[in-house]
Amino acid sequence: MNEIGSYEKWNEVLQKEPQLLLFVKTDDCSVCEGLYPQVGALAERFPFPFYQVNAARVPEMAGQLSLFTAPVVLLYHHGNEMARFARFVQIDQLTRRMQELVERGKEDA
Repeated sequence: MNEIGSYEKWNEVLQKEPQLLLFVKTDDCSVCEGLYPQVGALAERFPFPFYQVNAARVPEMAGQLSLFTAPVVLLYHHGNEMARFARFVQIDQLTRRMQELVERGKEDA
């Protein structure tokens, strides 16, 4: 996963990428550490980029995106949030929404 190191970088990515996944974690979050490799493994199956940010290191992200817990997985389509999964993320539900994102991308083409 590509790392987001600032809110400015996030805005650049959001404008550049038609679709993406953002994984938000924090320091000392055992749930984050357990979920991160599971979400990362999905990157091979989907045609859009995956990004991650540590909200403790980029606190502006937490404020701007209304993040109140971690982990959070966000899916974006043309700069708009399409889905949000927080804290206890079920991989099967996430995968289903990611497939919906792929279908939306095909409709755009």
